[in-house]
Amino acid sequence: MTRVLVVESDPQLVRALRINLQARKFQALEAVTGTDALELAAACPPDAILLDLGLPDIDGVEVIRSIRAWSTVPILVLSARRTSQERARALDAGANDYVAKPFSMDELLARLRAATRRETTSGPADRPMLVITEDFTIDLAEKTVRREQGEVRLTPTEWHLLEVLVHHTGAPVSRRQLLLEVWGPAYADNTTYLRVYMAKLRRKLEPNPSHPRHLLTQPGMGYRFEP
Repeated sequence: MTRVLVVESDPQLVRALRINLQARKFQALEAVTGTDALELAAACPPDAILLDLGLPDIDGVEVIRSIRAWSTVPILVLSARRTSQERARALDAGANDYVAKPFSMDELLARLRAATRRETTSGPADRPMLVITEDFTIDLAEKTVRREQGEVRLTPTEWHLLEVLVHHTGAPVSRRQLLLEVWGPAYADNTTYLRVYMAKLRRKLEPNPSHPRHLLTQPGMGYRFEP
Protein backbone atom coordinates (compact mmCIF):
# COMPACT_ATOMS: atom_id res chain seq x y z
CA MET A 1 0.00 0.00 0.00
CA THR A 2 1.37 3.41 -1.00
CA ARG A 3 2.03 5.54 2.08
CA VAL A 4 1.21 9.25 1.78
CA LEU A 5 2.22 11.81 4.39
CA VAL A 6 -0.35 14.63 4.59
CA VAL A 7 1.14 17.79 6.11
CA GLU A 8 -1.75 20.19 6.59
CA SER A 9 -3.05 22.34 9.46
CA ASP A 10 -6.68 22.58 8.26
CA PRO A 11 -8.54 19.68 9.95
CA GLN A 12 -11.40 19.71 7.43
CA LEU A 13 -9.02 19.38 4.50
CA VAL A 14 -7.04 16.68 6.33
CA ARG A 15 -10.25 14.71 6.82
CA ALA A 16 -11.24 15.08 3.16
CA LEU A 17 -7.78 14.01 2.01
CA ARG A 18 -7.75 11.04 4.38
CA ILE A 19 -11.15 9.79 3.18
CA ASN A 20 -10.24 10.14 -0.50
CA LEU A 21 -6.80 8.60 -0.10
CA GLN A 22 -8.10 5.61 1.84
CA ALA A 23 -10.90 5.10 -0.69
CA ARG A 24 -8.22 4.71 -3.35
CA LYS A 25 -6.11 2.30 -1.31
CA PHE A 26 -3.51 4.81 -0.11
CA GLN A 27 -2.34 4.75 3.50
CA ALA A 28 -2.57 8.25 4.98
CA LEU A 29 -0.16 9.56 7.62
CA GLU A 30 -0.92 12.97 9.11
CA ALA A 31 1.13 15.85 10.49
CA VAL A 32 -0.11 19.29 11.54
CA THR A 33 3.25 21.05 11.90
CA GLY A 34 6.49 21.09 9.96
CA THR A 35 8.37 19.66 12.94
CA ASP A 36 5.97 16.72 13.18
CA ALA A 37 6.26 16.19 9.43
CA LEU A 38 10.06 15.97 9.52
CA GLU A 39 10.02 13.58 12.46
CA LEU A 40 7.36 11.38 10.88
CA ALA A 41 9.05 11.36 7.47
CA ALA A 42 12.28 10.17 9.09
CA ALA A 43 10.65 7.59 11.37
CA CYS A 44 8.23 6.17 8.78
CA PRO A 45 9.43 7.16 5.28
CA PRO A 46 6.44 7.83 3.02
CA ASP A 47 6.10 7.10 -0.69
CA ALA A 48 4.80 10.64 -1.32
CA ILE A 49 4.12 13.84 0.61
CA LEU A 50 1.24 16.30 0.29
CA LEU A 51 2.52 19.51 1.88
CA ASP A 52 0.88 22.81 2.78
CA LEU A 53 3.25 25.79 2.77
CA GLY A 54 1.42 27.74 5.49
CA LEU A 55 2.32 25.65 8.51
CA PRO A 56 2.11 27.05 12.05
CA ASP A 57 5.77 26.54 12.97
CA ILE A 58 8.02 26.18 9.88
CA ASP A 59 7.55 27.57 6.40
CA GLY A 60 6.72 24.73 4.02
CA VAL A 61 9.63 25.61 1.74
CA GLU A 62 12.04 24.94 4.62
CA VAL A 63 10.36 21.58 5.18
CA ILE A 64 10.98 20.74 1.51
CA ARG A 65 14.66 21.72 1.77
CA SER A 66 15.10 19.63 4.92
CA ILE A 67 13.55 16.54 3.33
CA ARG A 68 15.52 16.99 0.12
CA ALA A 69 18.74 16.82 2.12
CA TRP A 70 18.20 13.07 2.49
CA SER A 71 15.25 11.92 0.38
CA THR A 72 13.95 12.02 -3.20
CA VAL A 73 10.37 11.22 -2.17
CA PRO A 74 7.81 12.98 -4.42
CA ILE A 75 6.53 16.17 -2.75
CA LEU A 76 3.30 17.78 -3.97
CA VAL A 77 2.67 21.23 -2.54
CA LEU A 78 -0.90 22.21 -1.65
CA SER A 79 -1.09 25.96 -1.14
CA ALA A 80 -3.34 28.98 -1.26
CA ARG A 81 -0.31 31.03 -2.33
CA ARG A 82 -0.84 31.62 -6.03
CA THR A 83 1.99 33.94 -7.08
CA SER A 84 4.59 32.72 -9.54
CA GLN A 85 7.31 33.65 -7.02
CA GLU A 86 5.86 31.30 -4.40
CA ARG A 87 5.55 28.51 -6.95
CA ALA A 88 9.13 29.04 -8.06
CA ARG A 89 10.39 29.01 -4.44
CA ALA A 90 8.73 25.68 -3.75
CA LEU A 91 9.82 24.06 -7.00
CA ASP A 92 13.39 25.31 -6.66
CA ALA A 93 13.50 23.94 -3.13
CA GLY A 94 12.69 20.49 -4.52
CA ALA A 95 8.91 20.13 -4.80
CA ASN A 96 7.76 17.92 -7.66
CA ASP A 97 4.42 19.63 -8.22
CA TYR A 98 2.42 22.63 -7.01
CA VAL A 99 -1.36 22.48 -6.61
CA ALA A 100 -3.17 25.73 -5.83
CA LYS A 101 -6.08 25.73 -3.37
CA PRO A 102 -8.94 25.22 -3.89
CA PHE A 103 -8.32 22.21 -6.07
CA SER A 104 -10.16 19.30 -7.63
CA MET A 105 -9.67 16.16 -5.56
CA ASP A 106 -9.70 14.04 -8.73
CA GLU A 107 -6.93 16.17 -10.29
CA LEU A 108 -4.85 16.06 -7.12
CA LEU A 109 -5.10 12.28 -6.90
CA ALA A 110 -4.22 11.95 -10.58
CA ARG A 111 -1.10 14.06 -9.98
CA LEU A 112 -0.27 11.97 -6.92
CA ARG A 113 -0.57 8.74 -8.89
CA ALA A 114 1.62 10.18 -11.66
CA ALA A 115 4.29 11.28 -9.16
CA THR A 116 4.44 7.92 -7.41
CA ARG A 117 4.41 6.10 -10.75
CA ARG A 118 7.41 8.13 -11.97
CA GLU A 119 9.25 7.39 -8.74
CA THR A 120 8.73 3.63 -9.01
CA THR A 121 9.48 3.35 -12.74
CA SER A 122 12.57 5.56 -12.90
CA GLY A 123 14.86 3.22 -11.01
CA PRO A 124 18.47 2.60 -12.05
CA ALA A 125 18.11 -1.03 -13.12
CA ASP A 126 18.07 -0.44 -16.86
CA ARG A 127 19.90 2.89 -17.09
CA PRO A 128 23.58 3.82 -17.01
CA MET A 129 24.42 5.65 -13.83
CA LEU A 130 27.37 7.62 -15.21
CA VAL A 131 27.14 9.85 -18.30
CA ILE A 132 30.45 11.25 -19.51
CA THR A 133 30.80 14.12 -21.98
CA GLU A 134 33.84 16.08 -23.12
CA ASP A 135 32.96 18.88 -20.73
CA PHE A 136 31.26 17.36 -17.68
CA THR A 137 30.26 14.08 -16.02
CA ILE A 138 26.77 13.31 -14.73
CA ASP A 139 26.35 10.81 -11.89
CA LEU A 140 22.68 9.83 -11.93
CA ALA A 141 22.96 7.72 -8.80
CA GLU A 142 24.55 10.49 -6.74
CA LYS A 143 22.60 13.26 -8.53
CA THR A 144 25.75 15.26 -9.13
CA VAL A 145 27.49 16.93 -12.06
CA ARG A 146 31.23 17.56 -12.16
CA ARG A 147 33.50 19.61 -14.42
CA GLU A 148 37.28 19.89 -14.27
CA GLN A 149 36.93 22.72 -11.78
CA GLY A 150 34.84 20.60 -9.41
CA GLU A 151 31.21 19.85 -8.67
CA VAL A 152 28.57 22.02 -10.36
CA ARG A 153 25.83 23.17 -8.01
CA LEU A 154 22.40 22.66 -9.55
CA THR A 155 19.04 23.52 -8.03
CA PRO A 156 16.54 20.62 -7.73
CA THR A 157 14.61 22.00 -10.71
CA GLU A 158 17.74 22.30 -12.84
CA TRP A 159 18.73 18.77 -11.92
CA HIS A 160 15.26 17.38 -12.72
CA LEU A 161 15.30 19.06 -16.13
CA LEU A 162 18.77 17.71 -16.90
CA GLU A 163 17.79 14.25 -15.67
CA VAL A 164 14.76 14.06 -17.98
CA LEU A 165 16.85 15.09 -20.98
CA VAL A 166 19.59 12.58 -20.11
CA HIS A 167 17.04 9.79 -19.80
CA HIS A 168 16.08 10.54 -23.43
CA THR A 169 19.67 10.90 -24.69
CA GLY A 170 19.82 11.57 -28.41
CA ALA A 171 16.06 11.90 -28.78
CA PRO A 172 14.15 15.18 -28.89
CA VAL A 173 11.91 15.87 -25.91
CA SER A 174 9.01 18.22 -26.55
CA ARG A 175 8.60 21.41 -24.56
CA ARG A 176 5.25 20.21 -23.27
CA GLN A 177 6.66 16.89 -22.09
CA LEU A 178 9.47 18.64 -20.24
CA LEU A 179 7.08 21.08 -18.60
CA LEU A 180 4.76 18.26 -17.54
CA GLU A 181 7.54 16.09 -16.11
CA VAL A 182 9.50 18.83 -14.36
CA TRP A 183 6.82 21.36 -13.33
CA GLY A 184 3.53 19.48 -13.62
CA PRO A 185 0.26 19.97 -15.53
CA ALA A 186 -0.29 23.53 -14.28
CA TYR A 187 2.79 24.62 -16.25
CA ALA A 188 2.20 22.60 -19.42
CA ASP A 189 2.05 25.74 -21.57
CA ASN A 190 4.53 27.95 -19.70
CA THR A 191 7.46 27.83 -22.12
CA THR A 192 9.05 30.85 -20.44
CA TYR A 193 9.99 28.70 -17.42
CA LEU A 194 11.61 26.18 -19.72
CA ARG A 195 13.65 28.77 -21.63
CA VAL A 196 14.88 30.36 -18.40
CA TYR A 197 16.00 27.06 -16.88
CA MET A 198 17.61 25.80 -20.08
CA ALA A 199 19.62 29.02 -20.21
CA LYS A 200 20.71 28.46 -16.59
CA LEU A 201 21.79 24.89 -17.32
CA ARG A 202 23.76 25.97 -20.38
CA ARG A 203 25.55 28.69 -18.42
CA LYS A 204 26.58 26.16 -15.80
CA LEU A 205 27.52 23.26 -18.09
CA GLU A 206 28.36 24.40 -21.61
CA PRO A 207 31.81 25.86 -22.41
CA ASN A 208 30.08 28.27 -24.78
CA PRO A 209 26.43 28.67 -23.67
CA SER A 210 25.47 30.60 -26.81
CA HIS A 211 26.68 27.68 -28.96
CA PRO A 212 25.84 24.59 -26.88
CA ARG A 213 27.25 21.16 -27.71
CA HIS A 214 25.21 19.01 -25.33
CA LEU A 215 21.96 20.79 -24.42
CA LEU A 216 20.61 21.37 -27.89
CA THR A 217 17.49 23.08 -29.17
CA GLN A 218 15.42 20.88 -31.47
CA PRO A 219 13.74 23.35 -33.88
CA GLY A 220 9.96 23.13 -33.79
CA MET A 221 10.07 20.45 -31.13
CA GLY A 222 11.92 21.11 -27.89
CA TYR A 223 15.35 20.07 -26.66
CA ARG A 224 17.66 17.06 -26.71
CA PHE A 225 20.76 15.94 -24.85
CA GLU A 226 23.84 14.82 -26.81
CA PRO A 227 26.76 13.45 -24.77
